Amino acid sequence: MGNDRTILFLCPHNAAKSVIAAAYFERLAAERAVTLRATSAGTDPDPSVAPGVAAALLTEGIDVRGHRPRNVTREDLATACRVVSLGCDLGDIGPPGLVVEHWDDVPSPSADLTRACAVIAARIRQLVDTEASKRGQ
Repeated sequence: MGNDRTILFLCPHNAAKSVIAAAYFERLAAERAVTLRATSAGTDPDPSVAPGVAAALLTEGIDVRGHRPRNVTREDLATACRVVSLGCDLGDIGPPGLVVEHWDDVPSPSADLTRACAVIAARIRQLVDTEASKRGQ
């Protein structure tokens, strides 16, 4: 993997779980001065972020209303330092040897948005702690 600066979060529609994860990662990484960035994509993107997700994140001071869901590309997968799937099947798009971390325990935001956000936030805290310790930050 070439880019040690980007973590890629994936969910099927790039409208909920991956958007939440990337937003939480960006905020916590900035707070902890972890010099990584996050991006998100999907395998079957929706036209826009789920309204409930956008509203919930806005109440936390995170504005994702301008995010436009997009398709994951082979380049995204090849250049990310870490790929995290939240219920996403990549099929044959991933390059050989691609390591994907699966967060399949995150509940559906449409069924329980509060719980989904809590599970993602806990995972993001662990991820940022891991990345910070790797870099001595």
